[in-house]
Amino acid sequence: MISNIEKEFDAITDTWSPRVVADVNGQCVKLAKLKGEFVWHDHAEEDELFFVVKGALTIRYRDRDDAVLSAGDLHVVPRGVQHNPIAEDECWVMLFEPAETKHTGEVIVEGTRTAAQQRAHMQSESLPSKGA
Repeated sequence: MISNIEKEFDAITDTWSPRVVADVNGQCVKLAKLKGEFVWHDHAEEDELFFVVKGALTIRYRDRDDAVLSAGDLHVVPRGVQHNPIAEDECWVMLFEPAETKHTGEVIVEGTRTAAQQRAHMQSESLPSKGA
């Protein structure tokens, strides 16, 4: 499978809605467009890696200094640590996290996406076209 990152980002229409683009050794590679403030949450058993492709992102913490990221920066949020990502302007991020990681941890909000929702485009892309 070959993916073009820019084309994958172009296909993302909703902010805070991760899109799985690859699976590697039990890890998901996800892309997301972020804008505004998300929700305080944690992932009890999983670390989460943020890589900023475009824009800027602040990851706010309750118990430590904020992580302020620009394009090209990466940051790992340790498992079990409460965090809240904030992007003043649209920001493109690539996330690396175990496949079982819940989008918003145990916090359920309107924008929470299930693993199936994050992969829905993969099923439709694998269907044969009518001319095939």
